[in-house]
Amino acid sequence: MRAYAEELRTMFNRLQDEGLELHARAKAVQVTETSPDGLVSVTVGARGDLVRLDLDPRIYRRPDARKLADTIAETTRRAAAAAQERVTEIFAPVIPPEQFRAHLDGDLETVLARLSDPAGGAR
Repeated sequence: MRAYAEELRTMFNRLQDEGLELHARAKAVQVTETSPDGLVSVTVGARGDLVRLDLDPRIYRRPDARKLADTIAETTRRAAAAAQERVTEIFAPVIPPEQFRAHLDGDLETVLARLSDPAGGAR
């Protein structure tokens, strides 16, 4: 338990020292993904929020609203996952990636298990 408490203290101190810079870098993350057919391109921000959507005019050659909607949704999901991974990488020097992912995913069970484990979640 003592080792984990020291790990938390070290992590907290590094966050205090580097937190503003890391936060600024993470907040600036933008990821662009293009659909496999090249007709849809989406850019999302650090939280996966849609920043830009570009549609190639060729989408009008074969109008299929359902397919277009599905392509936009899937391309946006891939971009959001990539953005989340970039943010995780930015914070990796101060927060273990698996712990950070658990926080981003809202995985309270994993977060609490790590906090309550006397070995600090190490297995």
